[in-house]
Amino acid sequence: MGQNQPPHNPLELNDGQEHAWVEVIQKMDEVYSDLLEREVDLENKNAELEEAHDFIDSILEAMSDVVIVCDRVGRIVKVNGPLLERTGFEEAELFGRPISVLLGQQFEERFRKLIPPTKTKNLQDYETKLQHKTPDISEYVSVNCSLHKTARGQVDGLVIVGRPIGELRQAYDDLNKAHVELKTAQHHLLQSEKMASIGRLVAGVAHELNNPISFLYGNVHSMERYSQKMRTYIETLREELPVPVRQKLDEDLKIKRLLDDLPNLLAGTREGAERVSEIVNNLRRLSFREGKTKDCVDICDVIKTAVLFASKGRASNHPIELDLSNDLYVEGSANRLHQVILNLVENALDASSAQPDTPIIVRAEKHNTNVNIYVRDCGNGVSDDDLHRIFDPFFTTKPVGQGTGLGLWISYEIVQDHKGHISVHNHATGGAEFKVSLPVYACE
Repeated sequence: MGQNQPPHNPLELNDGQEHAWVEVIQKMDEVYSDLLEREVDLENKNAELEEAHDFIDSILEAMSDVVIVCDRVGRIVKVNGPLLERTGFEEAELFGRPISVLLGQQFEERFRKLIPPTKTKNLQDYETKLQHKTPDISEYVSVNCSLHKTARGQVDGLVIVGRPIGELRQAYDDLNKAHVELKTAQHHLLQSEKMASIGRLVAGVAHELNNPISFLYGNVHSMERYSQKMRTYIETLREELPVPVRQKLDEDLKIKRLLDDLPNLLAGTREGAERVSEIVNNLRRLSFREGKTKDCVDICDVIKTAVLFASKGRASNHPIELDLSNDLYVEGSANRLHQVILNLVENALDASSAQPDTPIIVRAEKHNTNVNIYVRDCGNGVSDDDLHRIFDPFFTTKPVGQGTGLGLWISYEIVQDHKGHISVHNHATGGAEFKVSLPVYACE
């Protein structure tokens, strides 16, 4: 038999096999090193991405403006903290919901016009309401919208940045209100100065006119008495003349016509003198202010009395509706305030003569620290050109002979003396409405 061979060990490798295994192990080491390097690089990039994400979130949270990010169809995908604070929503409640939840249906329709392929430009300074979780609460915001694009330049949605303008709007409204009040105060000051100057002027003229008017008025009364005596004397002498002579004189001198016209002429002269005297008395009232002693006046009683006086003696019984609150007291002169209300009601009756069945409305109410009195007619109102001069002296819209143009001027002065204000405007339902505001007075 041949020499015995040792048994073969399967774990023993020849040189070729050993070399192959070494290459495999080296490749595995290279792949592992490459994987480890890629993992480290990925972890570094994730850390940078998280840091960038946290940085962006911190900026969004630090902004005072509200930020909303929507996708192409208008669903909310991102909001910032200030928006959540102002709306009361949680972020999870808004995610995936339509933008109309926050900015309303009208804005959502505008939103759709901003997404390509439309050619509408970005929306700038669009004012809308930011809705709160509680339906009754909302505030105005001014929003700017721009397209949100991916890294490849594709439109992915819209970024909306809104700035609450509630405080700004309130400040603007306050400024506008202050401006209007300042213009009104300036107008009243100029009006008061103008009235005072004219008052002094006409007071002097009234004083100069008073004496000759008194002479004229007194002479007319004397002439009326004399005319009766002259009529008796002439008629007595006429009876003594022969009939042919008397007829000839009557025909030549028109004695009968003269005697018949004389009473009418004297009555017209007396009426004219009385009217001029009344105008002078009205003018004289403007030459002084009442003293400091004033009474507690129940303005409701004054209104009722003035309405009664205005209605009394008129041929037509025009309806007048009263709407008066209780316990309305002011400090001043009841007689002078009666003159103001009487004048306003009489003017309303004159303006409403073409509408005999439509009532005139007189109402009074307390508003804050004032008693407001309103007198509204059912006429054609006051033209825009006349509104600013309706309280000027001698200005009237009535026909010649029916108004002196002093009533509203005197009313203006009386109200000013009572530290009040009188104004006029055309009512929305037609006609003119005068408003008198007087300070409330607490009577003891």
